[in-house]
Amino acid sequence: MDTGLLEPPTQHQLRTPHAVLDRAALQAELAGLDLESQPDHARRTVVLDILKRHLKAGRAEIRRRFYDEGVSGASVMRATCYLVDELLRVLHDHASFRLYPLANPSMGERLSLVAVGGYGRGELAPHSDIDLLFLLPYKMTPRSEQVVEEMLYFLWDLGFKVGHATRSVDDCLRQAKADITIRTNLLEARWIWGDHALYQELRERYESEVQADTAAQFIEAKLHERDERHKRLGDSRYQLEPNIKEGKGGLRDLSTLFWIAKYVYRVDDAARLVDLGVFAQDEAKRFEKAQNFLWTLRCHLHFQTGRSEERLTFDMQKQIAGLMGYHDHAGSSAVERFMKHYYLVAKDVGELTRIVCAQLEAEHRRRARFRLPTLKRRRSVEGFKVEGDRLSVSGPEVFCEQPIKLLKIFATAQKHDLDIHPRALRWIAQSLRCIDRKLRADPKANALFMEMLTSPKDPETTLRRMNEAGVLGRFLPDFGRIVAQMQYNMYHHYTVDEHTIFAIGVLHRIEQGLMAEETPISSEAIHKVHSRRALYLAVLLHDIGKGRAGNHSEVGEQIALKLGPRLGLSDEEVETTAWLVRHHLDMSAVAFKRDLEEPKTIQDFAANMQSMERLRLLLCLTVADIRAVGPGTWNDWKAALLRDLYWHTEEELAGGFHAEARDLRVKRAKQALAERLADWTPQELEAHMARGYPSYWLGWDTDTHERHARIIRRAECEDRPLTVETRVDTYRGVAEIIVYTADHAGLFSRIAGALAVAGASISAARIFTLKNGMALDTFWVRDAQGGPFDRPDRLARVSSVIERVLAGRLNPMHELAKRRSGLPSRYTVFKVPPRVLIDNKISDRHTVIEVNGRDRPGLLYELTRALSRLNVMIHGAKISTFGERVVDVFYVQAVLGGKVEGEAKIRRIRQRLAEVLTDPECRPAKPPKAVTEPVAETKAATGRKTVAAKHAKADSKNDTISE
Repeated sequence: MDTGLLEPPTQHQLRTPHAVLDRAALQAELAGLDLESQPDHARRTVVLDILKRHLKAGRAEIRRRFYDEGVSGASVMRATCYLVDELLRVLHDHASFRLYPLANPSMGERLSLVAVGGYGRGELAPHSDIDLLFLLPYKMTPRSEQVVEEMLYFLWDLGFKVGHATRSVDDCLRQAKADITIRTNLLEARWIWGDHALYQELRERYESEVQADTAAQFIEAKLHERDERHKRLGDSRYQLEPNIKEGKGGLRDLSTLFWIAKYVYRVDDAARLVDLGVFAQDEAKRFEKAQNFLWTLRCHLHFQTGRSEERLTFDMQKQIAGLMGYHDHAGSSAVERFMKHYYLVAKDVGELTRIVCAQLEAEHRRRARFRLPTLKRRRSVEGFKVEGDRLSVSGPEVFCEQPIKLLKIFATAQKHDLDIHPRALRWIAQSLRCIDRKLRADPKANALFMEMLTSPKDPETTLRRMNEAGVLGRFLPDFGRIVAQMQYNMYHHYTVDEHTIFAIGVLHRIEQGLMAEETPISSEAIHKVHSRRALYLAVLLHDIGKGRAGNHSEVGEQIALKLGPRLGLSDEEVETTAWLVRHHLDMSAVAFKRDLEEPKTIQDFAANMQSMERLRLLLCLTVADIRAVGPGTWNDWKAALLRDLYWHTEEELAGGFHAEARDLRVKRAKQALAERLADWTPQELEAHMARGYPSYWLGWDTDTHERHARIIRRAECEDRPLTVETRVDTYRGVAEIIVYTADHAGLFSRIAGALAVAGASISAARIFTLKNGMALDTFWVRDAQGGPFDRPDRLARVSSVIERVLAGRLNPMHELAKRRSGLPSRYTVFKVPPRVLIDNKISDRHTVIEVNGRDRPGLLYELTRALSRLNVMIHGAKISTFGERVVDVFYVQAVLGGKVEGEAKIRRIRQRLAEVLTDPECRPAKPPKAVTEPVAETKAATGRKTVAAKHAKADSKNDTISE
């Protein structure tokens, strides 16, 4: 087996190595230079030009082999290492024998050039840094300093990033004992050129003075270092844009494994690890495949970006997927298939490093991190051996003789808060074939699985253990199809299986009362549900249909109907599970896209729920689903919307929401406000009560009515044409912006533009025109990154910008055009097809327009501006952003009131909004205006032209500041 691990890059490993760099030819070319005849400033330039030419040619040859001949990443890394080695040898000889020759060097003048770190290991990607040790026998001499400096200057001028140290052997050993990083670097030290005896002294003394009898200490330090690195980078191998070198499941984890093996077993070849029993043969093959895949991927990243790039960004994912031969298949794109392969490789790396490192840890009798004193003397638990605090079995045959133990060992570990021994995990992985149809049909096995899923003892950890071991995907083959399934968008942060397991963990924490502060309603509702098993299974299955053709909710519903009976659920539980999976997106869709004060919205949603049981179940599932998407996805605004929808629907199901007569409810709203305004005169009260239409009185609570009343009274007393009030709404986690001014066409659009200029992102808006012709518009905003918009200076700027825009002193379109896209350039790889839905059935009073497209700064302003020019009045808006995708919903009416009707009008709206949604860079260039001969116009045509001109004039007047 040739893994390429720590093998020095010699000529024997490369085909036609002289095509990469011919050292003899390069040295001969340098020797032929007449440097003495050159002026001082030109000598170095001449040498540097020759070195650059050879380096460029060598790199071009390596790239050609990679892309034209299809050599592996391992070959590229060895060839790059060979190229740098040869170049360093030439530089060493040039500096030592031509620039600073010494006829009779003393022992103190000796110098050994040593590669350390990844370069020492023989792993050098095309644009990686090179780590060098200039090894001395004693302290630095003036001549050694000159040689070292000259070499470094040449390397820097050639464009290399060099990590270097100049130390004596004693210095190296002393620092290695004190610093684990230096100890690791020296572990991989490889001689390149110079005094070999000096390097050999370092190797021998390192083994005897540093490495001997410190294996346990080294293992513990490297595992701790790995854990800290994982935490720093998100502690998940399923990151949206993973770091393939430093991230969990990346190349650094493989390196950690080899460092430990080399330190403990003194091996330089992975094949030896099989002989020593550290690796089984199949594990060594998996190690080799994972390493080669990651090396090849890293080479693509370096070549395509032209730099030392280790992060697999969205744009690189799509580009490299094609380069590595992935194609679109039904239900999944090429990039999703490529990323699924990557995540499976990362999962393999995690499994290999966990098993081997834990085995080494156990061999060196290191105490496990979690020790239960009560179990110290127990030798077995429920038929399983206990070694320390880990469950194990007597041998691999146990699992094939009793396949149910492949499940029971996880259940026992969960029940008794134990870990599973790495040796047992290895045997489990080797016995997965024993999980067959017979075991899947076994009622005891299925009951055992449901016990683990619904256990009060941390089902998330148990499911993750089962998933890492491969048991979960084998026992539930439909789940196996979503393992490592990527969701190629900016909204989801994890693979489908990881997201699902996170969601189970969230649901468990809600039930345990650990999230009562963040999710008070679901924390209360979950203890009122009767179908607890159905809820947990629904969360497990809610995304199980992803990656297949068709609507994933409908596919998941069919899987639930099939799987529920097998797992022992009753007919009622199966129906409930399937309903929850089918409708798991409904609650968030209504809460985030619909006007919750619209009676029909609540009535239709309640009719779909049918019962309080289903409402409670769906609330818990929805909260778990959203919170498991990724960091920052859940916020107070979403929480408030879900709470409002839940309460309104609960009231509707109880027969109380909007059940009273409309006039009576308006009357009660006015009475409640009058009690709050006891300091007003009867005349002031009467005038204010007459301002609002019924929709206004029914659309707000008493607190808001009072706040509005005092804003309006103050504005009229001060005769202010524009009033802008701001406050932080802690309930919703947003800033509330209230604008009171004379209503006119395009007002919403201009305010939206002003808010965009001020750096605010609108989450929702409600617009009311009062009987006195004044607009009372409310906007709820967050900052452009979805965070709180609560700084006093930013709120003050909002008021100023709105005033300047409405006064015509600031043009939002011009201001927004100056700004770069709010999305990093790598996100432009996402193309969201524009979609416009226009519905006259959702609302009793409004036409509902829903638009979907790729987000960009100022998009809302452009959309509302287009609606204004189409003579459509906006009465409310719900704005949602899901990663790169924006979903905006507008409640609108025709300019003269009532719904927007007429097929031609609706078609014009749909066409214009689709044009706005299209990414500017994707829009076709406008053709030049054709020049035609004037023709006679009919009277009817002239009339239509006159009407059009009037509308154009009105639009121009209304939008003077937007042109």
